[in-house]
Amino acid sequence: MSLPPLRLRNKVIQVPIIQGGMGVGISWERLAGAVAREGAMGVISAVGTGYRYPELVKRDKFGRPIGSAHTHSKEALTLMVQQAKKISEGRGAIGVNILCAITDYGRVAADAVEAGADAIISGAGLPMRLPEYVEDADVALIPIVSSARALNLICRNWEKKYKRLPDAVVLEGPKSGGHQGFKYEECFMPEYQLENLFPSVLQEAQKWGNIPVIVAGGVWSYRDIFDYIQRGASGVQMATRFIATHECDAPPIYKQTVLMAEEEDIILFKSPVGYPLRVVKTPFVERLLAGYDGWNGCVSHCVTPCNKGEEARKVGFCIADRLGYAWLGNYEEGIFISGANGHLLKKQGIVSVKELIEMLTGKRPDPTLED
Repeated sequence: MSLPPLRLRNKVIQVPIIQGGMGVGISWERLAGAVAREGAMGVISAVGTGYRYPELVKRDKFGRPIGSAHTHSKEALTLMVQQAKKISEGRGAIGVNILCAITDYGRVAADAVEAGADAIISGAGLPMRLPEYVEDADVALIPIVSSARALNLICRNWEKKYKRLPDAVVLEGPKSGGHQGFKYEECFMPEYQLENLFPSVLQEAQKWGNIPVIVAGGVWSYRDIFDYIQRGASGVQMATRFIATHECDAPPIYKQTVLMAEEEDIILFKSPVGYPLRVVKTPFVERLLAGYDGWNGCVSHCVTPCNKGEEARKVGFCIADRLGYAWLGNYEEGIFISGANGHLLKKQGIVSVKELIEMLTGKRPDPTLED
């Protein structure tokens, strides 16, 4: 059966799939534009955009962008949004994912609006002031939450201060790649799994005027998408599956690393941001788990919870540096992110975005579901 369109603010997105934001350098203009061209929403990660156009930013001798203004570059983000829209050929939508935790959050939100983003998706904290930064711009605002309580707090705050409500909400469960909105132990407890969180968040969203609920974090196949839409979701957000596409902005070594991962290679460990981080076990991660200190000082000042490198020093690595290494293709020193189901990608191999969207909409067989 065909999937219904996703209606967001003044946009009708024919394929109810949002490609999740993946930084540094995994979902930039090539991937986002290709996803939008197939009628879904492509999403550019606003994290570490300075790595994409190094000639536009100030860097140290190791190639690391210096300071938040260069790490999260306005000029680079603008070029990405413009290029993604060109690639999309006017179809679908282009969103920008902005972590609440990044330094210069308000400035980057305003940059995304100015660049022409159709939507801003924001998690890793509660985006309480997001409407303030976009003012009266016609852009869909989509917070990411992990509970009904978080959605209630955002709605009450936005309605009181800004006379505005979210245009949709992403409920993200603990099987996603990257940072989790849960404590480590909660990621494995039944009550915090996506399927068990969904009913209460849907009920809360309905109280505020039927805010569309988009589910994420472990959603994998057409069957999953169809099931959640039948239960009342308006769409899904998916990230890991898009890594294994030709158009994904990640370097070949990143794609190969995720495709080669076994289930036991995908682990959670502590990040400088303060949340559990899901990654693929690679040489650097192995050394880190064995007690290695890989911190080389703070130059990027990328996220506020890190306190200018203090938290990075405690855990032994800078998240910006290590994601930057991965973007630059350094397997030995990089951190490579995957969702919990990433080990299934080896059954799929590298496909085009068009082929993947056809799998996810039930129009093509999905090899990852075969025994």
